[in-house]
Amino acid sequence: MFDNLTDKLTSVFKKLKGHGKLTEKNIEEGLKEIRIALLEADVHYKVVKKLIADIKERAVGREVMASLTPGQQVVKIVNDELTQLMGSSYEDLRLSGSHPVSVMLVGLQGSGKTTTAGKLSVLLRKRGKKPYLVPADVYRPAAIDQLIKIGGQLAVPVFPSNVEMNPVQICREARAAAHQEGYDTLLIDTAGRLHVDDELMAELSHIKEAVQPSDILLVADAMTGQDAVNIAKSFDEALDIGGVILTKMDGDARGGAAISIKSITGKPIKFIGVGEKLSELETFHPDRMSSKILGMGDVLTIIEKAQSMIDHEEAVELEKKLRKSQFTLDDFRNQMAQIRKMGSLNDLLKMMPGIGNNKHLKNFKLDEKEFVRAEAIISSMTFQERRQHTIINGQRRKRIARGSGATVQDINRLLKNYTQVMKMIKKYNKGGMRGISRGMLPI
Repeated sequence: MFDNLTDKLTSVFKKLKGHGKLTEKNIEEGLKEIRIALLEADVHYKVVKKLIADIKERAVGREVMASLTPGQQVVKIVNDELTQLMGSSYEDLRLSGSHPVSVMLVGLQGSGKTTTAGKLSVLLRKRGKKPYLVPADVYRPAAIDQLIKIGGQLAVPVFPSNVEMNPVQICREARAAAHQEGYDTLLIDTAGRLHVDDELMAELSHIKEAVQPSDILLVADAMTGQDAVNIAKSFDEALDIGGVILTKMDGDARGGAAISIKSITGKPIKFIGVGEKLSELETFHPDRMSSKILGMGDVLTIIEKAQSMIDHEEAVELEKKLRKSQFTLDDFRNQMAQIRKMGSLNDLLKMMPGIGNNKHLKNFKLDEKEFVRAEAIISSMTFQERRQHTIINGQRRKRIARGSGATVQDINRLLKNYTQVMKMIKKYNKGGMRGISRGMLPI
């Protein structure tokens, strides 16, 4: 989403770093380019004005002028101020109060509330909660059916509402049912409209009064740009929302809403939707987002993804195998599957530090079908072949190719990659395995 902004900021920083010593004129020219880049990224003009003023105040001071690396200091200042602008630190869901607590999801029609309710239930269940989905949009029958379907996919209970019921009645009865069944968190999917109107806000206010939610989250489409900021402002004035969830952050919009919302409304972005899968909801960390925008990567998010997907016992067992150089094709396949669980490989690549600033690597695209093909090839091997790859001769390669829908050349390439990994493991073993840390395996 921020590719264009990242490119332009990277270009500005490169020019600033090219000056051995910065002058006020150099900085002024750089800030002018940063200002244009932010406005083109659809960041609110008031937010841009304040951000540039804050950066300038620090950049023309002793902090930069007396520095041995003034260009680097400017980058640090921009990173600090951008982080501060988006909220400084991560703000979590508010789930205080007697159980069951309620979380209201509000927003305009088409913003992704229903799918987000399912995504939130996945996140809450990972935290040990027992979520209960509540379809309270009686004006769009498909919304009720959609949430029931999502609940079925996730094995998360859904309150049996219908279009004949009153939304306030639904929420009250759902709360009573959750209490009786032992569910601790209601996720209420409320109705939306094509635009903000008094009737919608009145209904949402009645639901709020009836269930006294611990948190109210506005679900807004990041692709709508500044409209998302205006929508957030309207909902906040009517309901005093607790925060925002921005959906479609994996799209190709300019992304100004993510930078502007906190500054304009005073309310934090708490989560972002980064894909269509029900697992693709991420917590919003201003510092990490700032780092990504400036092309400096997001290693912490990669680590968190890995920790959430990798089984600790499996990792310990695999480390033992690595130490003995017993990393089989079965292990190779399992590690590929683990990495694919973490999401799009190209998105993970973009999170690596330096990728955003490297013009050769930035546009490099991994062919994710290669991983699928590799898994199919290994699955077409016999148990003995996966354990002892050296027995795979020409005849066996032809059979594996037929069974996996691949070519013999594909088999050869996979085995070559595997043997290279084995050589690297043996090399590290000679050095005491210092180069391979648990959970960061050579794939």
